[in-house]
Amino acid sequence: MDELFIIVVRGIGIGAVYSLVAVSFNVVFQSSGILNFAQGHMLILGGVFGSMFLPPDAGVLTWLALLMAAGLSVALLMAVQGYITLLPLKSSVEQHSWLITTLAVSVIISALILITKGPFALVVRNPFPPFRAFGVETPAAYAIAPIFAVAACLGLRWFHRYTLTGLAMSAISQDLEAAKAAGIRVRHLQIMSFAISGLVVGAGGFGAGAILSISPSSPINYVLNGFVAAVIGGIGSNAGALMGGAMVGVLSMWAAYNVGGEYQNAVSLALLVVILMARPQGLFGRVSARQV
Repeated sequence: MDELFIIVVRGIGIGAVYSLVAVSFNVVFQSSGILNFAQGHMLILGGVFGSMFLPPDAGVLTWLALLMAAGLSVALLMAVQGYITLLPLKSSVEQHSWLITTLAVSVIISALILITKGPFALVVRNPFPPFRAFGVETPAAYAIAPIFAVAACLGLRWFHRYTLTGLAMSAISQDLEAAKAAGIRVRHLQIMSFAISGLVVGAGGFGAGAILSISPSSPINYVLNGFVAAVIGGIGSNAGALMGGAMVGVLSMWAAYNVGGEYQNAVSLALLVVILMARPQGLFGRVSARQV
């Protein structure tokens, strides 16, 4: 039973990291139709920030200040990436050069981490002591990650429902051309959506850095599982991203304990296939009609 509790608690914790990546996918996709495959690398940059600047004896206030700095730094970088990605596009939903741009950013970030930090995994500490879950001592980051994921979803829900900017972004996601005709500055809001997604993964990577594998080769794992979580939950649904991330996290942790860590991604992809066969739009996705 102890092993089962470890799998569930730690699976939900690491699944929350996948949920953060999935939520960041949703934010960008809803406003631009782009799947930013650099999201996992931006998550790892948040962890690199913590490894570089967080002192071993840091207190809670220092940790919170650096958390905000990490989130804002990655948000700024993502805004620049969004500007470069969107610059050549007349309509991002009809052109696909963004695939090359986002993949190129991924390669560049991995190369920079390798050059500056080497090939080995970095260590990130936090000032919070371990907690006991079902009698098992667990690092605090496994509780921090779900808190971040839920807070991100609730914050985005409030933002999209009760602010003019958020309502304008929602209008873009529903009908891009109608939003343009209404005078909404679509390109500015799309770049802002990149920045918001960067804030989500940058802060998440810093806060959950203690349980992340922070190395030049690790981001692809978070991109893959975050994308799987987003598709399982339904692209565009943040509630679905939470559910999908938890499912992928627990199943991956079960595979690591009982089958072997090398099969984690295979198990995640198998789950994706099963869900899409049963419900192609995802668990929380909506069926939509398209004119042809």
